[in-house]
Amino acid sequence: MKKEYDFSKAERGRFYRPNAKLNLPVYLEPKIQAWLDKVADKRGEDVGKLVNRLLKKEIELAEAIR
Repeated sequence: MKKEYDFSKAERGRFYRPNAKLNLPVYLEPKIQAWLDKVADKRGEDVGKLVNRLLKKEIELAEAIR
């Protein structure tokens, strides 16, 4: 790394995107991941779709309890 950098020609906010959406990775425990993989394979669907469906059901249950 340099001791000093020249920012005289820099442009503030050049890469700022206010509406940018980030897809954050979710790290699962190995046993959970293995179970999800097995169930998704059995149903012939993507693991992401399975996880979203399971989370939606969990949200519905949590809201019903309220």
